[in-house]
Amino acid sequence: MKPINVGIIGTGFSASSHIEALRRLPLVNIVAIASSSQEKAEEAARRFGIPKAYGDYQALIDDPDVEAVHNCTRNVLHFPINKAVLEAGKHLLSEKPLAMDSEQSAELKQLAEKSTGLSAVCFNYRHYPLVTEAKERLAREAKRVHFVYGGYVQDWLLYDTDYNWRLDPAQNGPSRAIADIGSHWCDTVQYVLGKRIVEVFADLCTVHPVRYKPKQEGSTFTSGCAQDAEPVQIDTEDGGSVLVHFDDGTHGAFTISQVSAGRKNRLYFEIAADAMTLAWDQEHPNRLWVGRRNGPNEEVVRDPALLSPRAASLAHYPGGHEEGWPDGLKNLFLDFYSAISRKQRGEALGKLPFATIADGHHTMTIVDAILESHRTKRWVRVAE
Repeated sequence: MKPINVGIIGTGFSASSHIEALRRLPLVNIVAIASSSQEKAEEAARRFGIPKAYGDYQALIDDPDVEAVHNCTRNVLHFPINKAVLEAGKHLLSEKPLAMDSEQSAELKQLAEKSTGLSAVCFNYRHYPLVTEAKERLAREAKRVHFVYGGYVQDWLLYDTDYNWRLDPAQNGPSRAIADIGSHWCDTVQYVLGKRIVEVFADLCTVHPVRYKPKQEGSTFTSGCAQDAEPVQIDTEDGGSVLVHFDDGTHGAFTISQVSAGRKNRLYFEIAADAMTLAWDQEHPNRLWVGRRNGPNEEVVRDPALLSPRAASLAHYPGGHEEGWPDGLKNLFLDFYSAISRKQRGEALGKLPFATIADGHHTMTIVDAILESHRTKRWVRVAE
């Protein structure tokens, strides 16, 4: 079958990661890239060996050769670009969050329902083999989940001299740590449980109310320096803790931090059920811990021969050949473009394994509820 032609909008960390993962798939060709200027787009096109370069995202969307678009821009651009792609009827894979607020994401949800293209949000942690194995085991072996807990912690904003565009609400939105990494925890755990978060109680904190912004802006995950920098007031959260209720009454709690020294990218969860406890940690992604009351605990390794069929399909190398974050991203894209190929052949898609625009909108409403709960110091229902 003819490969699907893809255009990339953006040239930063996310775009580079998307390009690397896409080039590991047999289903796609990257044919165009767009940036904020023609010069930046042409430089990126040369660096990545991409045929076409556009200094305007609309020109890339309008290119008849481009069938699918990856939106890898700053948060402030997610809504207008996503809207333009959906209105053009092309396939869309958007970085999260979908938009700056849930009013915008609700509009995108409606457009996606009418669009002839498929669309997805880049919640990539769903696509680790052992996250899927946890989902499969839970559905197969547990009758009731008692409690869910975990978090997502990093250290890239530990110092007050660390600065990035994500600290600017005009570029990033009203929430930072919750919207950026807390959203990943919520999506991953909802996927594993097959349940939705419907109510939250949140306590957030800003560790550095003043940070020092360098005159020369750096990329994400680079540390700053107080020299030649100006003080900037910070109004978004560095972290916090959230109690959650799921739609079946299951209770949970998670902690988010971007100021935890030594934790580079640790998304982790434990699910305590009647038959077992399941624990997974993104910094050790090839292990799934299974705890039991009346039997030996177990550590499941990422070996296709030992996993359920769906989980095994996400493990591309034999046991002992470790896979990680880039492979989870690759699996998301593989699932997305496989669904597009099936759609083109007229096949029924069934329940999609990737996060849809509707899922992304629900996550936006969770973030809204968390911010409101922190402001009002009370439980808040997540909007339907």
